[in-house]
Amino acid sequence: MAGTRKTSPQEPFGIPLATAPMEARSAETLPEGQGWLYEPKWDGFRCLAFKAGDEVELRAKSGKPLGRYFPEVVAFLRSLEADHFVLDGELVIEIDGRLSFDALQMRLHPAESRIRKLAAATPARLILFDMLYAPGAGALLARSLVERRAELESFASAFLKTPGATLSSSTEDRDEAERWLGEAGQGATDGVVAKRLDEGYASGERTMVKVKRLRTADCVIGGFRYESGGPLVGSLLLGLYDDEGRLNHVGFTSTISNAERPELTRRLEALREPPGFTGRAPGGPSRWSTERSADWQPLRPELVVEVRFDHVTGDRFRHGTKLLRWRPDKSPRQCGMEQISSS
Repeated sequence: MAGTRKTSPQEPFGIPLATAPMEARSAETLPEGQGWLYEPKWDGFRCLAFKAGDEVELRAKSGKPLGRYFPEVVAFLRSLEADHFVLDGELVIEIDGRLSFDALQMRLHPAESRIRKLAAATPARLILFDMLYAPGAGALLARSLVERRAELESFASAFLKTPGATLSSSTEDRDEAERWLGEAGQGATDGVVAKRLDEGYASGERTMVKVKRLRTADCVIGGFRYESGGPLVGSLLLGLYDDEGRLNHVGFTSTISNAERPELTRRLEALREPPGFTGRAPGGPSRWSTERSADWQPLRPELVVEVRFDHVTGDRFRHGTKLLRWRPDKSPRQCGMEQISSS
């Protein structure tokens, strides 16, 4: 009909699609005292989900649209009987009983036909932990977390009848949260998030607290990369031996002080010798791959360092690691994959 148009998801309740999710600041320990709600820090893509009538939008923490990459989640939300809502949660994909961050990343760039195939084979779901607009209650941003959580639980009870979305665990018991933290770093979660029960939804502000479980591993330096455009070492490429005796690339560390770079560069250049890694080598698919991913120098596997890391996925360190110390007392062959393998 002339003069009609689709309803945009942000219009009915004044919450723009560009709304930034509430964020967290890092801490080494969980906050103590009363008034905190603790939740697992899920290993997925943060997502705000908007629905108005038949219109559904998924937005990443960056503000970019995600709906194209997760059509099954869009279809699920569209199918819910609730007409208007805004949810805050984490997009996850489960494979063989474990959440897979790599499977999420595979969604981001392929053609639509490939996305549809992946969506059917490995469907994503939303793990929900907050609500910005609730059916019957309206906008919740100014409401306390106690009120928002109650609305979210009511929403989940009324509308989430199939596994396209689930409610995140939560607790006010710090001891239970500490147990969650001890189990983090392998699989579904990579830490714990703490939120004040009496505070509103602070869009874009780091009012939550996140704590990650940090662990250490002794790794062989199988290679290095120079600084971009410079003659000095920029990062060390880390390796661990598998049961077949192959040295696999598992990540990197770049926490090298400027003062030690010249001497370290000379030391590493004296050890240059292929192949460096005899199993999985740099340059293959990884979340830190760049156009320079194949530009690395192989080393004889003689040097060992101890590094600190927070999360493992696909038998690799998810993020860059922190170099703690050199381990001249450690034999490279003592540096095995069992240090980071799932248990």
